[in-house]
Amino acid sequence: MPARDALRRAGPSALIGLALVFGALSVGYAWGVARHLRQDARDMGRLFGHVFRGLSDPRPDAGTDALLELATEIRALGIPIVVTDAAGRVAALDNLPPDVARDTVAVRRFIARLDAVNAPIVQPGVGTIHFGSVPIARRLSRLAALQGGVLLCLVALVVWAVRSRVAAARDRLWVAMARESAHQLGTPLMSLTGWIAYLRENPGAPAGDLADHLQADAERLERVAKRFERIGRPPRHEPVALGAVAERVVRYFQQRLPTLANPVMLTLHAAGPGPTVAGDPVLVEWALEALVKNAVDALSGRGGRVDVRVQGDGAVASVAVRDDGPGVAPAVRSQLFEPGVSTKPGGWGMGLALARRIVEQQHGGRLVYHGAGPGATFVMEFPATSA
Repeated sequence: MPARDALRRAGPSALIGLALVFGALSVGYAWGVARHLRQDARDMGRLFGHVFRGLSDPRPDAGTDALLELATEIRALGIPIVVTDAAGRVAALDNLPPDVARDTVAVRRFIARLDAVNAPIVQPGVGTIHFGSVPIARRLSRLAALQGGVLLCLVALVVWAVRSRVAAARDRLWVAMARESAHQLGTPLMSLTGWIAYLRENPGAPAGDLADHLQADAERLERVAKRFERIGRPPRHEPVALGAVAERVVRYFQQRLPTLANPVMLTLHAAGPGPTVAGDPVLVEWALEALVKNAVDALSGRGGRVDVRVQGDGAVASVAVRDDGPGVAPAVRSQLFEPGVSTKPGGWGMGLALARRIVEQQHGGRLVYHGAGPGATFVMEFPATSA
């Protein structure tokens, strides 16, 4: 545990260092293994040559000479061999580790390990030959272990990179949510502050003239509180009239659009309060407000027109928000709905990400961007229901 905690604190540099060390050892070891394999191939060829020569030599003592040479070659290859007689006693051994060769009990255990690798050769009435593999086989096993270490380091690096990316995205999301909440609360709070200052400067002002304005700001604060209360909870499924929601959002923005310098015109195209979808009216209004605000911000400093169009086409109900601003650069379109990505100077990159999450994840709909022609168009599509 302490070693793992230290490795986690060290971060990717320790993993990269381990991967480089394992990689260097693996390359060096592989080079050595390849050299030994070439040498073993030559030795095995010479070994087969001795066998073939002994079998094809017609002299009476040729077989004995071939067997002696064969035994010499086998010893040179480093193959561990133990020969036991018919009674099971050790008659000869070669190429065993020194600590094993000096201990009879250890030799017996080593014989069992040899038999697990290769089946022993039994000569009835004479004895049994127990033999293992060439040493290069053990080196190949170590090479596989080194390569496994490299793979583990690479996997750990990938896991660290993915976790770091997720953590960074989560941090950006929380920062954006904090800024979004400050923005949502800031507009009605500033309005209330202005009315309080107005009352102090005009103590005799009739209260009835201010009641509607104060009530509107209080209702706005209540809607904002309900929006953030919905975060992290299952969405509601109740009838939502998209036309009525769009009318409420458009009316709210129309009272706050610039009309003198760089005027912005906001128009609603809806045939009545419908169509109707099943969802959470607070969240649907929040998503549409984010799209309208995004369109209005795109016209900041230049003026223009924003059209909100509500349509119902059989099983699909949609709300389209179109502006005639500069549109979205092609380089940004692939990341347009990611938290923290914004095309506006000082933008927080939360509105579009929040709108897509509301439409797609919580209402089973779709939020798409259309960039054909001048300006930009965002369309929210929902499964339609009966009224």
